[in-house]
Amino acid sequence: MTATTTTTSVLEQAPIGTLKLNGHHEPKQAQQQPKANGTAKQAKVNEEDVVFVDPYNYVGETFGSGPGVDYPFADFLPHNPPREKSDPELPIFDIVDRGLRAHPNAARLRAFVEARGGKIKDMLVAIGSYIEGDVKLEDLGEEEKDDLALLVAQRGVVFFRNQNSLTIEQHRDLGAYFGPLHKHATYATPKRGDLDDVVVVYADQNSRPDLYAFSRAELFHSDVTYEVQPPGTTILRLLTTPEVGNDTLWSSGYAVYSSLSKPMQKYLESLTAIHSGFDQASSRSGINKVPRRQPIETIHPVVRVHPVTGWKSVFVNPGFVTRLVGVPKAESDLIINFIKDCFAQQTDATVRWSWQPNDVALWDNRATVHSATFDAYPSLRHGLRVTPHAETPLSVEEYEAQTGKEAKDWLEERHRSLGITPPARDDGKGKKRQFRD
Repeated sequence: MTATTTTTSVLEQAPIGTLKLNGHHEPKQAQQQPKANGTAKQAKVNEEDVVFVDPYNYVGETFGSGPGVDYPFADFLPHNPPREKSDPELPIFDIVDRGLRAHPNAARLRAFVEARGGKIKDMLVAIGSYIEGDVKLEDLGEEEKDDLALLVAQRGVVFFRNQNSLTIEQHRDLGAYFGPLHKHATYATPKRGDLDDVVVVYADQNSRPDLYAFSRAELFHSDVTYEVQPPGTTILRLLTTPEVGNDTLWSSGYAVYSSLSKPMQKYLESLTAIHSGFDQASSRSGINKVPRRQPIETIHPVVRVHPVTGWKSVFVNPGFVTRLVGVPKAESDLIINFIKDCFAQQTDATVRWSWQPNDVALWDNRATVHSATFDAYPSLRHGLRVTPHAETPLSVEEYEAQTGKEAKDWLEERHRSLGITPPARDDGKGKKRQFRD
């Protein structure tokens, strides 16, 4: 299956994410506010200035006063420069995943970490690792970065604390090592003006999330999957964080696939889905009259195979997937909702991170979905994300035809590595009554 795209102008409708209580978007005059350092008190919220923000599209301009004139990261506040015309569609990139050059056990990265008094620790069996010790991302050499790409592919998300010395240039260089940096079609970039491949993650006292707009399950997403070559190893650093709240959760696509019956796995492997950028574009049309790029729709396999691990991952998220191809609407809606709930409900394969200033998370958008919690309003949350492109997604059939390798089930591979015999499949005969019966 070859990915296809169609391009149309931005939908003309009222933007969900920019509705102001008094009906206009003009910011009030800036107010003096304490210096933000992750624990600073926020300025008093004036209800008439509050912008209700669609939680799924909460990245935008600094409505209202912003964090104040003394804010130390003012150069990185979100900004949407006006445009007279949109850029052309993205080219097709020739991408070879850096994780393919890694040591099978990420041994060089582990030695690097241990030499600095640290250790790589897993958080859950299925997903999540964090790095202990005095380890700075800017000090990694090519071998360590290759091993890091493998570790992120295997673990879904990897966390580093105390990355205080990481500059935005080093942040971008690390992302660019993993692939060409994505330039977002609609989201804000830093006010500094020379960082078009950096996405600003931002919420403050003037951007109240509309908690009625979406269910929590619908907030799980993989970034910009409507692109022909969606992201791979993605890097987010938070500069300013609330004292409590606004955590992020990641849920494993490998584990969702492994949780399904064999017939359901085969059924999903046979399907493709439409990933659309139109809703995201329309929600930003009040800010971006002319978007950087016009929205597109792209067809991707429902189950893709990671080129490094060879593991199958469910690649559907409610943020961008509008329907399954060649499937009646009732059936399509049912399957998409089922997958959405699988991601949101798998507590044994969902890791949660409580941010501190200058934490960095690296995750694989091919094998995880993620969601922020929106529980800390009106606190300030401000971060920078670089988002490298990865390969065009391959279905199981395409992967096996191109590589000559068999695509794998993550849980079966885990059982095999531990010498464990998987539990027998239910045959409807010998199973005893359980407490739920």
